[in-house]
Order: sequence, then C-alpha cells, then structure tokens
Amino acid sequence: MSKRLDQKLASIRNGQYTPKDFIIADAKDADMANGCKTAGLQKGSSSRYNPIKVYRDDMLKIMESDLVDIMLTSLSSAEALTHQGAYSKTEITPAIRLNDTTDIWVGRGAAYDSQPALPFRTARLDHVKPVSDLGLYAITFYNDLHQDHRTLEEYARFRDEASAKGIRHFLEVFNPKTQVVTPGADFGSYNNDAVVRCLAAVSKHDRPLFLKAAYNGPAATEEMASYDPENLIFGILGGGAGTTRDCLELIRQAEKYGARVALFGRKIYYAEDSVKMVKAMRRTIEEGLDSVEATKAYHADLEKLGIRPLRELSADLELTEEVLKAGLE
Repeated sequence: MSKRLDQKLASIRNGQYTPKDFIIADAKDADMANGCKTAGLQKGSSSRYNPIKVYRDDMLKIMESDLVDIMLTSLSSAEALTHQGAYSKTEITPAIRLNDTTDIWVGRGAAYDSQPALPFRTARLDHVKPVSDLGLYAITFYNDLHQDHRTLEEYARFRDEASAKGIRHFLEVFNPKTQVVTPGADFGSYNNDAVVRCLAAVSKHDRPLFLKAAYNGPAATEEMASYDPENLIFGILGGGAGTTRDCLELIRQAEKYGARVALFGRKIYYAEDSVKMVKAMRRTIEEGLDSVEATKAYHADLEKLGIRPLRELSADLELTEEVLKAGLE
C-alpha cells in the first residue's frame, strides 16, 4: 500500500492539487552536518550539548502527531527508529540523506563551508534499502566549469547506483555559501537554468521525485514551479531558525508561487514546540492564514500548553529575512 506521500505526489502531478496535498518534511538529518552539537544545548548550559537521543525523541514526537509526510534523517537515526518499530505504524515515509558534501561539514571550528563543496557520500545504498527506498541527494552550482562538471558526474554515478539498488531520491539544490558571479542574470535565474539543464536528459526512471531548493523570491519560484510541474515538483528548504513569522511567511509565499513541498529542519526543531510549529505550518497552508494570524495562533497554542515563548509576540512577528520582506504584497 502506498504511503500518503505517494498519494499526494500523484495528485500534484495530475493537476489535482489542493492545499491538503502540500507535503511537509521534517528534516532531522543535522547529525550529518553538525556533529555533537546536533541536538542543541542542554537546558541552562552554554557549552554542553544534548545527546542524539533528545533529537531522535523529537522525531518520534513529530511522527506521533502525524502532521508531516516525510521524516528525513541520517541512516543511523533511521536504523534506530526502524529498530524501535517507529515506521511500522505510520503513513509517514522515512527518507535518508544519501550524500554529505563538504559544504555541510559545519562542526565547531570547521571552515569547510567557506570553500566550494566537494562531492562526498558516506551512506551505502545497499544498507539504506532495508530501511527506506527514498533518500535525499544534494548538489550546488557555482558557475565554475570544473567544479560543476565534477558535481554532475558524481550525481550521474549516484543515479546509476540508486537505480540499480531500487532507491528513489529527491534532489536538493543549495545556494552557494561563496560568492558566485552570473554575468547578465541574477542568481535565481542562473540556478533555475542549471537545474533544468541538468535534469533535461534524465529518464523518468531516474529523475528525482521532487526538488528541494532555497527560496530565491517570487519570480524565481514561480518560474521553476510552472516550468514542468508534472516532472519537476518544486519544494523549498527552510534555512536558519529565524522568527516564527519568518517560518510561516516563507511557507506561505513559497506555496503561493507554486512550491508544493517544504523541508524544514531548524525552523521546526528549534521552535518552542516542534509539533505546534508544524501545526502552524499546516494551518497557514490549509486554512489560508497570513503569517501574522498564524504566528498569533501559534503563540496562543504555546500559552495553552504553559510554554514560555522564546520571544515576545511583537518580536516574533518580525520578518528578519530580506527575501521574504521583498516578497510581501
């Protein structure tokens, strides 16, 4: 029996999308980037970090809420959840981060993300398959011939191996953390063309189920989302934690301009209550609330639970991301 994700993807591809078909993924794969600081600081400490169990307990909490469609984790976390039987009684699809390029090596003291990403994979697909048939593969375009050629050759090798192993994937396209020059075009236009070009000759048997990319504003999002919606379903990544309104305005704008998937990590995990944050995301999309109304409703939920918010409501209603301010009507 197909999981809820596959049913939603079918509705989107068939042109029958409704807001209830919007796909939300909880991206809890930060251990492949952060090392020991993954689960956040222990309460009251400025230097001691929680063990990974705290992070995995929040995965279980989110799964029990049934508000997400995908739980994206490292292979080690997925194996732990599978051992506990967590996926046997849920409609949520497990997904595994399948590569860990050097731009996400961001542990304490690391400076790797100041340089262009080198392709790298830790997870073995033959060990992934017993846990899940779905994973995330990430790439970054730099407008550098040798760098991008190497990235695409590695992606091609990955697709061949994934196809042979029966592993499906979705494609994450990061914005570079280093300066990229795109003569005659803004970066969003360059990135859209690079994504479309790299997938144009890929067979439907090997294509990603959907894309996950940074929100580069209304025009870039609408262009990509409307280009080939049956074959290139567009989704957004969350970026930094930000304010509650940042989170809810991002998902509101992205869905308005054609995104059908949101994969948020820090915006969920570092919220006062991860389940209530996902509920607020659902409310924003399915009930059509604007980000101000949805933020106020989230604070009301926290008050009912007796949880003190990290910020006063007035501060949490601030937009701190410039791309979101530019996208306001």
